[in-house]
Amino acid sequence: MRILGIDHGTVRMGVAISDELGLMALPLEFIPAQPLAPMLERIKTLIREKEVSLLLLGLPRNMDGSYGPAALKVQEFAAVLKDVVPIPIKMWDERLTSVQANRMLRQAGIKGRNQRERVDASAAAILLQGYLDAMQARQQL
Repeated sequence: MRILGIDHGTVRMGVAISDELGLMALPLEFIPAQPLAPMLERIKTLIREKEVSLLLLGLPRNMDGSYGPAALKVQEFAAVLKDVVPIPIKMWDERLTSVQANRMLRQAGIKGRNQRERVDASAAAILLQGYLDAMQARQQL
């Protein structure tokens, strides 16, 4: 069962994919958020090509756990996705994934334009890895 993780953004959507065993998340790519139709088509293509069975969508929450305007945009995006993708969609807390991705890339020596281009997919991988780790921990109980 492969999972596609998406870190929603107003400019770019970061995308990550799990391995077949559901143990590891790998950054895949970023997709321009606009125009909408090609972005949705790319997501559908990835689902088909990678044989994805679940789409994990990052839901930004405020540090106190509440939902702000960014979360509302993601929920609206999820409603659009539900009409066009043939697989279940699950929301997952994505607090600080972009901060972690920026830090990780900086520590790896990736700077400037290269860092900006990779941060979205890396944030999606961090989001997806958090979900995979939580599912593994739940199975071990």
